[in-house]
Amino acid sequence: MKNHEHYMREALKEAVKAFENDEVPVGAIIVHEGEIIGKAHNQIKTLKDPTAHAEMIAITQAANFLQSERLTDCAMYSTLEPCSMCAGAMVLSRIESLIYAAKDPKTGAHQSVFKILNNKKLNHKVKVKKGILEKEASSLIKEFFTTKRKTSSLNN
Repeated sequence: MKNHEHYMREALKEAVKAFENDEVPVGAIIVHEGEIIGKAHNQIKTLKDPTAHAEMIAITQAANFLQSERLTDCAMYSTLEPCSMCAGAMVLSRIESLIYAAKDPKTGAHQSVFKILNNKKLNHKVKVKKGILEKEASSLIKEFFTTKRKTSSLNN
């Protein structure tokens, strides 16, 4: 059986693709019965779509694969704590569990800013495990924004 680190490495590969395309390096995969049925990276700039987060694209792929709006037996692996939009989509899709690498102190919706995934007022709660390959994911994001700041200061 494959472990959390194996799947998170697959999500990190997606995050690297985002980095290479000048997108915030977030990657996500969705696993069903040991098989990856959705995988994506941020494509907000590429698609000119503010909803083109890695998690949202992966949810759409998984729903298409299963031919269902319910992802009840699925686990999502994301390199970053999801934002409120992505967390809301996880609740609405009834995804069973989320495993993420790094927390997002600015927009995180598991515990950093909001607590959507296990909110008692909602009809579904997502099981969450955090910190899997956190250093790798955090380093990639820090490198991206450090590079952005350097490029920005050179252009000014």
